[in-house]
Amino acid sequence: MTGIDALPQRFATTGPGTGGRIKVRAEDFLVEEIGLYEPCGEGEHLYIGIQKSGVAHGELLSVIRRAFGVSPSAIGYAGMKDKHAVTRQTLSVHLPGKGGEDVPDLRHQRIAVLWAKRHRNKLRVGHLRGNRFVIRIREVDPLHAPLVHRRLHELMRSGAPCYFGPQRFGYRLNNHLLGARLVAEDWKGILDELLGSRGMAFPEHQRERRERYDAGDFDGALAQWSSADRAEVIALRALIQRQEHSAAVRAVGTVTLRFWASAFSSAIFNRVLDARLARGALCLLEAGDLAWKHDSRACFRVTPADIEGNELAGRLERLEISPSGPIWGRDMLRPEGRAAEEEERALREFAATPAQVESCRWLEGVRRPMRCSLQDVDVEGGFDEHGPNLRVAFELPRGMYATVVLREVMRGAMLEDEGTEEETGR
Repeated sequence: MTGIDALPQRFATTGPGTGGRIKVRAEDFLVEEIGLYEPCGEGEHLYIGIQKSGVAHGELLSVIRRAFGVSPSAIGYAGMKDKHAVTRQTLSVHLPGKGGEDVPDLRHQRIAVLWAKRHRNKLRVGHLRGNRFVIRIREVDPLHAPLVHRRLHELMRSGAPCYFGPQRFGYRLNNHLLGARLVAEDWKGILDELLGSRGMAFPEHQRERRERYDAGDFDGALAQWSSADRAEVIALRALIQRQEHSAAVRAVGTVTLRFWASAFSSAIFNRVLDARLARGALCLLEAGDLAWKHDSRACFRVTPADIEGNELAGRLERLEISPSGPIWGRDMLRPEGRAAEEEERALREFAATPAQVESCRWLEGVRRPMRCSLQDVDVEGGFDEHGPNLRVAFELPRGMYATVVLREVMRGAMLEDEGTEEETGR
């Protein structure tokens, strides 16, 4: 299974790209949450608007926890935001019995509180309508602005593909392989991929520590990992204590295990979306498909009668509904017909069966739309003190990746290190 590519292989649009680079500087990538609701002004939870730059999600939560003197469980958030960007998001802090909207001094140069207001409930993951992105593409000809404008407006009409980007798969692009071995309960295989030298490519400075693991020198390997390499350190410590392989894997924690399993499902989704694009069916529905309703995030099964009627085509054109793809797990609805065949074929590519994924405790199973709306597009070419650039702005629904949209514009290889997810601290 080593080497199976998880990244998108197809494009939804045609024509040349602009090339260029993003995130040359943190301020080149601005992300602002679009909340699902406004805080009401009263209640036990203090909502705070945060702006951070160059700060990982875990570090942000640590700063808030210390400033307010609360436990980690007292803090809520709607989504995780990228370290390598300027991001504006909302957090909630449970402060029962404490009135007012006073915020302590955070004493952090890269985190600022923009506003504070009370609300009755904790902010939860998913309490988010979407995100607004303002991105500068550098090392690019600003005269490409008309091309970018046309490309983005084409995606506004047809919908942008909902691929998972490289951030889901980690700096070695192997989180999905860890997840596949987790589904198969291949505990030794997980440890070898995580710690050894025979799996996916890794930075050359890690070679000695990985070869020490291969040789059984767990103490020597551990000495070369840092505290930032949380999963590696925990697993090695468990092995040094002579714990079983399964125990060493489980020691890294449920959050990390769920993220690996999720990356496995994400890679399969990408393969299914590849197949859909390859046959030009991203904007079509077929009998047996599970159609995604964008307003309610629910699905319905498409029947032959639906295909023969007139309503389906109009709803597709208006981006009210779209084909959906699999995020495999025990609770996932399964389509019929060609869609079912494509989903099972992609699963087999990763050496897994429906019975395995449906019994995996770390996979819940949902559907995901294969395309999404792109709104409020703005494009401008110009120059600043750092040289020529293209300024691109747009909104996406929650859970969708700006880098996937930029991939359609810039072409070439999938953009690297442009994540918005930091569940594993990778």
